[in-house]
Amino acid sequence: MSINFSSDVPEPVLTTASFQADDATEASLRPKTLDDYAGQEKAKENLAVFIQAAKIRNEPLDHVLLHGPPGLGKTTLAGVIANEMGVNMRITSGPAIEKPGDLVALLTNLQENDILFLDEIHRLNRSVEEILYPAMEDYAIDIILGKGPSANSVRLDLPHFTLIGATTRSGQLSAPLRDRFGVTLRLELYTPAELRRIVERSAGILGVEIMPDGAEEIASRSRGTPRIANRMLRRVRDFAQVKGEGVITRDIADEALQRLDVDKAGLNHVDREMLRSIIQFYAGGPVGLEALAATINEEAVTLEDVYEPFLLQQGYMTRTMRGRCVTRKAYEHLGIPFLGQEKLEI
Repeated sequence: MSINFSSDVPEPVLTTASFQADDATEASLRPKTLDDYAGQEKAKENLAVFIQAAKIRNEPLDHVLLHGPPGLGKTTLAGVIANEMGVNMRITSGPAIEKPGDLVALLTNLQENDILFLDEIHRLNRSVEEILYPAMEDYAIDIILGKGPSANSVRLDLPHFTLIGATTRSGQLSAPLRDRFGVTLRLELYTPAELRRIVERSAGILGVEIMPDGAEEIASRSRGTPRIANRMLRRVRDFAQVKGEGVITRDIADEALQRLDVDKAGLNHVDREMLRSIIQFYAGGPVGLEALAATINEEAVTLEDVYEPFLLQQGYMTRTMRGRCVTRKAYEHLGIPFLGQEKLEI
């Protein structure tokens, strides 16, 4: 049987930090302790102190807010905290809690010192959010029984618990909710060295042999994001088992990722098309987001949320009052001569 490896169909989803269906196996790769959790050293050091102090006092950990770009391990870190504290964790998300009664049911079913992990907490309904205020401060909730003149307010005590909220947009949290978190931690993008450790650990769990240079090649193209690194590892493993006798080397990793349209800098075909379009059609910018989206036939919200952040962080693009512009670095990456641009007002 012959197998044809074709690169005609690119896979931009490979470098998307948002959770995908293919990431379902990621749970088995998640570390369980702070020692196994690679990277985020400052956050881990502080957490270790907070956890130890809470255990000494036999109290629940103070409420924790985790924020940062998607795919950096907020859910994983919440699981690590629960494991280190030796308590159970209930997991839900802001969009899943539609009515105040849904949140009340979750809170009343918690045990003492348990953790409630609330992903995408910035998307909580305002009426639901207001239930959290007394729950977080006083470990109690107020329930209205009946309607009209006969309605009564009953205060229901809750077990002491820890709320861990995760968000990619901390600026969208209301001030009253944000102020009720005692511990606020921002997760940063990972260095290639940290990602290499994650790739090597994940390869061991998956039972695939990987050479140090192969792990380094995957790590260097993973856009600073563990979720992308693990996703790339699984796809490179497929190539290694068919093309490289099951061993991931630098050459195998490079060939696989090139075929999957991920270049040396971690840019996929949409990233490069954005930069190339701004150069070719708009003389390097500025250009509005809607015009750019129409030019490359993508949705504006997808460009803004999925592709643009990495290009901005890596210095390939800038945002001005008049629109998006590319930098000299983008010209150099695409191999297009840089002829200079007028100074733009930012």
